[in-house]
Amino acid sequence: MKQIICALALTVAFTSTVVGHMPQKHDDSMKAEMRLYPTAEIQWKDGPASLSAGAKFAVLEGDPTKEGFFTMRLWLPDGFKIQPHWHPKVEHVTVISGTFNVGMGDKFDQAATRAMPAGTFGFWPADMKHFAWAKGETVLQLHGTGPWMITYVNPSDDPRKPKQ
Repeated sequence: MKQIICALALTVAFTSTVVGHMPQKHDDSMKAEMRLYPTAEIQWKDGPASLSAGAKFAVLEGDPTKEGFFTMRLWLPDGFKIQPHWHPKVEHVTVISGTFNVGMGDKFDQAATRAMPAGTFGFWPADMKHFAWAKGETVLQLHGTGPWMITYVNPSDDPRKPKQ
């Protein structure tokens, strides 16, 4: 019993000493900033350039063009198609609204897609070839580690390349 009381007393003394030497105030570099993005306040921009005209995006967290975590949303009009492509990192997708239809492979086949209605989350491995289309106006949330890149299976499908 004396050993337990002695060990408890040492623990309390050590904890008091450590806590006593911890800073009581956090400086600005230690403060985390909270951000909220109500749907009505999201500022959509045209693009990204890696998708055909008509898509819009909003970066919510981080910078998808750089190393590190990011969260962004994509807005796709009804019928929007994304030709077969792949990403060098895992892709994480949550459907916020509408229906995102995704298929695997290097040929676009609308009939071979699986529907991801609002509320669905999905992810697929790096380098997996896939394609997609939107049914109804569709909003997706993508998150992961950057840089986020897209490589089209057929280079002529890449909207960043000048048309010949």
